[in-house]
Amino acid sequence: MIHKKVNTVQDAIAGVKDGMTLMLGGFGLCGIPENAIAELVKIGVKELTCISNNAGVDDFGLGLLLQNRQIKKMVSSYVGENDEFERQMLSGELEVELTPQGTLAEKCRAAQAGFPAFYTPAGYGTEVAEGKETREFNGKMYVLEPAFKADFAFVKAWKGDAVGNLIFKGTSRNFNPNMCGAATITVAEVEELVSVGELDPNQIHIPGIFVQRIFKGEKYEKRIEQRTVRKRN
Repeated sequence: MIHKKVNTVQDAIAGVKDGMTLMLGGFGLCGIPENAIAELVKIGVKELTCISNNAGVDDFGLGLLLQNRQIKKMVSSYVGENDEFERQMLSGELEVELTPQGTLAEKCRAAQAGFPAFYTPAGYGTEVAEGKETREFNGKMYVLEPAFKADFAFVKAWKGDAVGNLIFKGTSRNFNPNMCGAATITVAEVEELVSVGELDPNQIHIPGIFVQRIFKGEKYEKRIEQRTVRKRN
C-alpha cells in the first residue's frame, strides 16, 4: 500500500515551477485549497495558468495570487466578486479564457477519465466556439472541447487517509472531485487526516488512486462571499 501523506504544505507543493498550469478546486470561497494557495503566494512562483471556476475575492483565495501578479492566465467560468480580476482582465494585464461552467467541469472530468475531448452544445454560435471543430448530432450542433492538461491539481476535502481516499463535505463537493486525477500530480489538503481503514468505504467520494499527495491543512477560514442579513424587528 502506497502512503501519500506529506507532513508539510511545503512538501505538498514541491515541484511547482514558473509557467506551470494549475487546477484549483472550489466554488467562490467554498472548498478552496487555502493552505496550498497561501504557500504558492509565499514562494513567489509566477507566470502561472490557473484553472478554477473563479478567482476568489480581492484579499483571499486566488485573489492573493492575482494581487502579486503571479497569474499569467485564468481559465474560469466567471469573474465573480474579484475586482482585481476584473481590472486586470479589462486592462489586458491578464489573459482570461471564459468557459461555460458545465464545460469547465467536464473538461476537468474528461482529463480525469483519460478522454482527450468531448462534444457539447454549450457555446455553439458564440465566441466560445471560434476556431473549434463543430459537428451535428441528431439535428443539433455541438462544439468539440479538448480536455484540460495541467501539471498540478490542488483540491480541498473534509476527510482523507494516508493513501489518498477523500470525503468531501456539503457544497465543497463542487469542482474538487472532478479535478482529482485530472493533472499529472494531484495534491489534496484535508481538514481531518485519519488512519487507513477509518473511512467507511461506502462514503468515500474519490479513491486514493487519483491522489498523489495528501496533507492536513491548518487554520481554515469560513468566509462568506456576500454576507446578507435581514434587519432586526
